[in-house]
This record gives sequence, C-alpha cells and structure tokens, in this order.
Amino acid sequence: MPLFLFIVVKVQNILDILQEIAPLDLAQSWDNVGLLVGSPDGRVTSILLALDPTTALIAEAKRCNAELVITHHPAIFHPLKSLRSDRPSEKFLHAAVQAGIHLIGCHTNLDAAYGGVNDVLAQLLNLKETAPLLPDGGECSGKKTGLGRIGMLTEPVSAESFLEQLSTVLSPPWLLEAGSRPEKVRKVAVCGGSCSDVSETALAAGADVFITAEIKHDVARWAEEAGLWLIDGGHFATEYPAMEGLRQLLVERLKASDMGVQVQCARQKPPLRLVAGKSC
Repeated sequence: MPLFLFIVVKVQNILDILQEIAPLDLAQSWDNVGLLVGSPDGRVTSILLALDPTTALIAEAKRCNAELVITHHPAIFHPLKSLRSDRPSEKFLHAAVQAGIHLIGCHTNLDAAYGGVNDVLAQLLNLKETAPLLPDGGECSGKKTGLGRIGMLTEPVSAESFLEQLSTVLSPPWLLEAGSRPEKVRKVAVCGGSCSDVSETALAAGADVFITAEIKHDVARWAEEAGLWLIDGGHFATEYPAMEGLRQLLVERLKASDMGVQVQCARQKPPLRLVAGKSC
C-alpha cells in the first residue's frame, strides 16, 4: 500500500511565509503586526483573510473552519486595559479567544511590500514602470519597497476616462476630488488608505493625479493652489483588492511547500455609505 505523508502546518509556518511576502521590518514603527492572538504552535488547515477585524469575521471563520484569521488592519492597535465582550473595541478579540482562533496582523508591512497593497492598486490601473512613492531603501523579492507607488499609463487618457477606469476597478461607494483635472493623465501616483500627507511627494514626483483616501481639508485646499489633481477613493476601496492579492501569494507559496491549507477571502463591505435622498 502507498504511504501518504501529511504535512502538519502550524501558525509558525504561515508566519514564515508571510515574512517572505511582507517582512515585519517593513512595518512602520508605530504599527502592530505579526501574531497578535494565539500560539505559533497552533495547527492550521484553513485561513481566512480580511481587511478589517469584525465580530462578523469571527462568525465567518467558524463557518469555514478557519483556525487562523489574517487581517490587514491589526486587531490590537492601541494598548488594552481589559478584554470584555460588552465593549465594541474588544468584542472581536474576545470572540476570537473564545473560539480558539489565531490572529495575525499584516498592515504597513503589506503596504510597503512588493506585491502588496499599493502594487495591487497600481496593477488594477495598469501602471507600468512603477516604483515606490516613498522608498524605504529595502528590497522584497528583489524589488524596491516603500509606501505608495508611482507609474505610467501606456497611453495618456482624459481625466474623464481615467475616472471611469478607477470606478470600474475599485467599485468605490464614492469618489471625491480636489484640485484641477489635467487635460491628460499619464503619470499616476497611488497610496492605498490614509495617505494625503504624501501629496507633496506625489506632486514633486511629477504625478498628474494622486489616488489615496481620507484626504484632509487643508490638503485639499493645498491641491487647489499647487495644481495637483487629488482623488479620494475611500480607505476601504483602495485597500480591499489587496486581500485577493495576498490570498494568491499565500496559495502559491503553500503549494510550493506542499502545504495543504485552504485560503479564503472574507467578503466585507465598506463601513461608510452614501446617504440616499435630498441633501439639507
């Protein structure tokens, strides 16, 4: 009879793979990434990926028998003084501990990594010759790392055509803009999530447009004077596509290591919505 050998995959194995994809040292100093709840010796047969840690996510993890949940936004970001199920900020962690689910945060290290949040965003927009907007001097998979990306469209397009493409690939609940629309868009800068503070860097790099989220009021006014077209695509919409990108990277490496682990992406919706009806 043939002898079948099954590899027992542990949380540490997944941490090792994530270290190849998005090394911990790429994370910002203020961030909190890596294994946040659970044990490196825990067994893993199924992984659930998500942008945000929510109690609904733990319920989904139970349904798909996922022992490990990886979120982009860390489940523990600020210091905890308690772990109570009756407090919104602690419900998720309490539910995960009760269910015996391990939690990993993969945040700004995934933002900066090659193939991470910003590369996915750049690829969706078909940008070529991309480079980090804020290089950190590091390398990942032989490519330069850092926050944001800047690159070129194959052919210049009108601002209206670019907006149509952006709406198609991101499906955002809204698009906000500041500054003047250029006649043609060729050089594009992106930074998923809240990165409006990087707008001056995008302008200095020659970007015709900068796509990010949570653009501050003073930065929007600055863009009017500076002549940079800013687009706010929403925090969720600019980062959510990266979860599928991370899933693909994990699956590739798990298969290469003969690790039979299922990897799924949770279906989440943006927490902010446009209000329908007449404005006041």
